[in-house]
Amino acid sequence: MALRGRRDGAPASEDEPRRDERAEQQAPALQGPVLPPPPPMDYGVFMQGLVQAMQTQAHTQAALQAQLEAQMVLMSGVL
Repeated sequence: MALRGRRDGAPASEDEPRRDERAEQQAPALQGPVLPPPPPMDYGVFMQGLVQAMQTQAHTQAALQAQLEAQMVLMSGVL
């Protein structure tokens, strides 16, 4: 059986915990309450909300673009 060596060249002793065992001991314990799983989601309702949000964003973007173009026309008339 081969002995596991250390970085400094000294052989590892049998009563010394191995590196992977020490990692398990140092793992942080879970804190706080364990939450139950979320309720099932209605993907139809989710998709309707997503489509509505995308339509609202497109409308807002179009309105902002029109406002920017109107300001550009006004600014070009001033100069």
